[in-house]
Amino acid sequence: MSNTLLLALQGPLQAWGERARWDVRDTALTPTKSGIVGLLGCALGISDDDALRDLSAQITVGVRCDRPGTRLTDLHTVTGGVLAASGKIKINANTREPEGVRSWRDYLADAAFVVAVRGPEALIARCAEALRAPVWPPYLGRKSCPPSRPLLEGTGDYPSVLDALQAWPRLDDAAGAPDAGLRAIVPTAPGTGLRRNDELVSRRRRTFLPRYVRETIVYPPPRECNPCTSPN
Repeated sequence: MSNTLLLALQGPLQAWGERARWDVRDTALTPTKSGIVGLLGCALGISDDDALRDLSAQITVGVRCDRPGTRLTDLHTVTGGVLAASGKIKINANTREPEGVRSWRDYLADAAFVVAVRGPEALIARCAEALRAPVWPPYLGRKSCPPSRPLLEGTGDYPSVLDALQAWPRLDDAAGAPDAGLRAIVPTAPGTGLRRNDELVSRRRRTFLPRYVRETIVYPPPRECNPCTSPN
């Protein structure tokens, strides 16, 4: 049995909203814990707030940035009418046509991350099995962002997520010098480090609690070094 799950998050686009509201949908520069909980929830087939909150409470999440990607903004226009508070479609006073909605949505293009998820051994085994045969298709933060490679990298036994990110081999097709340091974001004591509002409270109500992290540099081995445990 292993206490840590390793994920490879790679695709044409990713979007990890941390302050996304209404018509402005941001993305953080690295995956959020709430986004990872949602990804695992898809694989496990759970969407209930209590079950997702319980999953979040049992795991610790760390992220390694193998390739940062490029941040871009896309303008979305929705036509066909917007409902007013009365339940009726809003009509533009000038054109007398149904109003449309414009929203600005940020994405990370061509990014690559390794995520370490540490928790009880039985839960880690259950998540690994679910990622091999997910109930619902997982996505990289937003449903329009499918992964381009299998999400499950493998499992292992580590004292912390930092140790896992330091030991797990680099992604073989991520850019950068093979011996360069990679940025890692790992949990730290409450009230210290950087504050991120990504500890899930309610998916339906989009409410979160703060989580504290710190940034550090890790020097993982190249891909030629085999992971300690294969996903197969």
